[in-house]
Amino acid sequence: MRMNLAEVAPEVYRALAQLDGYARERIDPTLAELVNLRASVLNNCAFCVDLHSSDALKRGESAQRLFAVAVWRESRFFTDTERDALEFTDAVTRLGEHGVPDELWERVTATFDQPQVAGLLAQIIAINGFNRIGVPLESATERRLR
Repeated sequence: MRMNLAEVAPEVYRALAQLDGYARERIDPTLAELVNLRASVLNNCAFCVDLHSSDALKRGESAQRLFAVAVWRESRFFTDTERDALEFTDAVTRLGEHGVPDELWERVTATFDQPQVAGLLAQIIAINGFNRIGVPLESATERRLR
């Protein structure tokens, strides 16, 4: 690892952990792992893909569904609620020029109540933060060996 940010700046890790904790009090734990896995796939964070896949398996998630997260749009393994959350994860993680489309926001707020939307958004922000720490701090050699 290029630098251990947890040692150099523990406040950063504590802040992200608090955000993650807030989120996990408001959304389903299975959904949280799917969101974490999807964002980590999009961000090419091998460490987090491994971590969240393992955590989800320990919670009873099927390997089949975890493999399908990478192609969730084409998969039949996810509920409409999970699909809304995964699409929201894609939009917030990628944050293109136009942000999150109004139609998606309306669907997400129709699917989840306000505290759940806040939790879902917090979960996506937290995992993107962890990904944006993990990817740059892992050397190219470490990434190839993973």
